[in-house]
Amino acid sequence: MERKAIFAPVGEASVTRAIVSEFLGEFLDYIESDVIVVGAGPSGLMAARDMAKSGLKTVVIESHNYLGGGFWAGGYLMNKVTFRAPTEDILEELSIPYKEIEPGHFVSDSPHACSKLIAAACDAGAKIINTTRVEDLVVREDAVCGVVMNWSAVSYMPKAIGCVDPVMLQSKLVMDATGHHARIVGHLERRGILTMPGEANMWVDRSEDGVVEKTGFVYPGLLVIGMAVATVYGLPRMGPTFGGMLLSGRKAARIAIGCIKDMEANSAETFESKA
Repeated sequence: MERKAIFAPVGEASVTRAIVSEFLGEFLDYIESDVIVVGAGPSGLMAARDMAKSGLKTVVIESHNYLGGGFWAGGYLMNKVTFRAPTEDILEELSIPYKEIEPGHFVSDSPHACSKLIAAACDAGAKIINTTRVEDLVVREDAVCGVVMNWSAVSYMPKAIGCVDPVMLQSKLVMDATGHHARIVGHLERRGILTMPGEANMWVDRSEDGVVEKTGFVYPGLLVIGMAVATVYGLPRMGPTFGGMLLSGRKAARIAIGCIKDMEANSAETFESKA
């Protein structure tokens, strides 16, 4: 008796062809973009979602094979995350279920909240490249205009066999959303361009306010967002409460959108004057 197949007849070569052609096609399209966000934690994903939704060509680069950073795990391996008002507006906007514990203090399931944010960024049109590590910055005329990157696995290889040259992506702006390490700003620090005091001790109230207030440009072409802000400016850390992360990402997106609009307007004026 002939066996009836459940799935369509697709072979191994077709599977490989689909993966390679689709990945490389999209990769070629994003060699030049409006904004590169380094780090797919809550602040980076929030910024990417808002920027992509506004029409900016947005790339998110993540060194791990998973997205979300500490947003997935919650606190002390208990997968709940907290938010303080007014962040509930964003939770409702993204259809993230939450519970009010006390006035102005909310709790949510971290995998649910994180997956909603990842989906929102992808649905908005942000391109995500994971398992990729940013090794350096492209700087022209004292402004950041791209990143130098390689597969994350290369950094774990012995030097004798790990001499794999990186590739570069160009962009109008870059965002450091790499969390506590502020790795992207660190590329400027190791060249003596600026210094980072490192984050201070835990203080939730001060940290969340400070992170949002200080979110913005730290160098021409480079914005710092999320917990990287605390490291760059010596602010307290905040622990597993994520309202500051989401509001920082939203503020950074608003700054980037306005900045790129200004760039385009200035470019148009220059073209018209030359014409």
